[in-house]
Amino acid sequence: MTAAAPPALQVPEVKAARVPWQVKFLFLALIWGSSFLLMKIGLGSLAPLQISGLRIFAGVSALLVLLWATRGRLPRGRRTWGHLMVTGFVLGTLPFSLFAASEEHVSSALAGIGNATTPLAAVLISLALLPAERLPRPKVAAVLAGFLGVLVILQPWEAVGRPDPLGFGMTLVAGASYGLGWTYVKRFLQRDNPGGLSMPTAQLLTAAAQMLVVLALWWAISRDTVAAPWSLRPDATASSALWPVVAVLALGVVGTGLAYVLQFDVVRAAGPTVGTTVTYLIPVVSVVLGVTLLDETLAWPQLLGAAIVLASAVVIGMPRRRRAATPA
Repeated sequence: MTAAAPPALQVPEVKAARVPWQVKFLFLALIWGSSFLLMKIGLGSLAPLQISGLRIFAGVSALLVLLWATRGRLPRGRRTWGHLMVTGFVLGTLPFSLFAASEEHVSSALAGIGNATTPLAAVLISLALLPAERLPRPKVAAVLAGFLGVLVILQPWEAVGRPDPLGFGMTLVAGASYGLGWTYVKRFLQRDNPGGLSMPTAQLLTAAAQMLVVLALWWAISRDTVAAPWSLRPDATASSALWPVVAVLALGVVGTGLAYVLQFDVVRAAGPTVGTTVTYLIPVVSVVLGVTLLDETLAWPQLLGAAIVLASAVVIGMPRRRRAATPA
């Protein structure tokens, strides 16, 4: 998934994996970093909402199969599913749709850079939803530096040649949505998590239900130009639509189903702190793939701003130092 890794994951005990966790970590960064490339390819014949819908449907299908294979179960209780409707929206429906829509205006490389702002939003939202949280001065400075990096990316001093503010703004809202979602999970769903693939599967199930409604409304509004919710773009042909559809299916099955399994293995082997650092590699992968495979270009302000944002995210993600106990 285009996604920021959760702050902590509870995973059932299984036999030790033969593949080293470092290899899985790298695969995870490649999978999530390439999601922006796959969305850009998908836009060749699919509308943004079709991309997010197909991605969620393919992803939840993969997770349901994995949940059944591992003999897991879905969460229970109306309260839990009520909260899951919220997290399904802010961790699935909203950011997946915004990232796909943003790439109609900005490059896949720049969309990946926008995803790196998730930790900045998460720390601010945590202060609002988690009253016990306290922000040390270095992290306050990192947040301010992160917003400075965003301004550098947007180049407000330039009248022409700067990134589309609407498109990049969508990536910022999507990244903030991830930050809100994982903070919400920590605040309201931490105790209800039975572990394993239970919560991710349930979360995507709620997102899939929401996308059915969203796609129906989108089609009702666009009936003059769209024959059916699954219709391709007017300029797409059967032959040209093959690879965009395959790209989005891969985005759902691999980028959601397989990626979650890899994330669980990394967290189990190396701990949640190491597992969440994959967030810092995602924009690097998206930039490399966008520049090399799609011939995208980034001006020096985007590269400088991205470096500032990533450095800020690293500082924000650092564990707090505990004061040594005073000997009696």
